[in-house]
Amino acid sequence: MSTVASVAQAGPIERGATPSTVASAGTAARASADAPTRTAANEALIRNAFDAWRAGTGGVFDLLHEDAVWTVGGDSPVSGTYRGKRDFMDNAVAPITARLATPIVPEVDHLVAQGDTVVAVWRGIARAHDGSTYTNHYAWHMVFDADGRIVRVVAFLDTWVLAALME
Repeated sequence: MSTVASVAQAGPIERGATPSTVASAGTAARASADAPTRTAANEALIRNAFDAWRAGTGGVFDLLHEDAVWTVGGDSPVSGTYRGKRDFMDNAVAPITARLATPIVPEVDHLVAQGDTVVAVWRGIARAHDGSTYTNHYAWHMVFDADGRIVRVVAFLDTWVLAALME
C-alpha cells in the first residue's frame, strides 16, 4: 500500500497538519491495515508450535526471543518473573521437567489472537517419576515482536497442582 493510500485511509488531513502528523497518520493506517495479517500470522505460529510440541518435534519455547520476559502468575515454586529465555528455561521449565518421566503433551482448548497478542488456553498431561499423572490447565498471554518472536508472556496455571508435583 502506498503512503498516499495509507494517509487517505486514515481520513482527511486536518488544516494545519505538519508533515510529521501526516506521516504518523499514514503509519497508523498501515498498522491498522496490517493488523489482520499480523493477527493471523501470530495465531498460526502458536497453533503450529503447539502442534509441533504435541508431536514431539518442537514447541512454543522455540518462539521465545532471547530477551523475552516471562511471568508465571500465582504462588508456586516457579511463580515470578524471568528475564531472558535462558533464565526462564533454566529456572522454571527445567525444575518442572526434572520431575516428569514423560514430556507434557498439550491440548489447546482456545486460541484468541489480536494483532501482536495471542492467548492460548490449554491443558497439559504428563507422567511424573512417581507414576502419578500430572494434569494442569494453563492460560498464556503472549506478545510477539515484528519478527514473530515472543517477547513477553504472562502465564497462569493451577499452582496447587504444580506445587504438588514440585514436592
